[in-house]
Amino acid sequence: MADDAAVHVIDDDDAVRDSLAFLFASAGLPARTYDTAEAFVAVAAGLRAGCVLTDVRMPGMDGLELQRRLREIGLRLPVIVMTGHADVPIAVQALKAGAADFIEKPFDDEALLAAVRAALDADREARAREAEVEEIAARLAILTPRERQVLERLVLGQPNKIIAYELGTSPRTVEVHRARVMDKMRARSLSELVRMALRVGIAVG
Repeated sequence: MADDAAVHVIDDDDAVRDSLAFLFASAGLPARTYDTAEAFVAVAAGLRAGCVLTDVRMPGMDGLELQRRLREIGLRLPVIVMTGHADVPIAVQALKAGAADFIEKPFDDEALLAAVRAALDADREARAREAEVEEIAARLAILTPRERQVLERLVLGQPNKIIAYELGTSPRTVEVHRARVMDKMRARSLSELVRMALRVGIAVG
């Protein structure tokens, strides 16, 4: 888990916040607490890892509005909403709006910890995927324009002779460019190169 990954607990009830902070500390999970959604939004833009655990009914900004605000500022941390039994329809709305899960109060500690750990795992995996895309994009950026043209045709499945014809060059020159593309992209096979292309949105036919 990244050093800054934490469970961000948002609830207007002091006792609930204290109880959850103790639970997460006991489980070895870093936690930060906020008494309003507005207080969390004030710091949210600077967060890069973790998950959000928020009550759905709060004075001022409620859990659903918080989700909307987080989307607006581009924060993509997984959100788990806490609801009372009568608030299940609201929880369903939260799920439709992108929440990772919802937990009914009073909740079982182990069920809550399982949901939070799953959300933290999902966040970690999402960040790993983003890092992979950034790394592939950085490799792509060092290709020459002609190498990029060869790459785009390779991932379409075109053979060297067809690529050479389309680019007005020789198959041997295409072979040289192809070797350079494989080297710069650090691809061990054509299938790996295609996978990289898919990751960064290059059309593969």
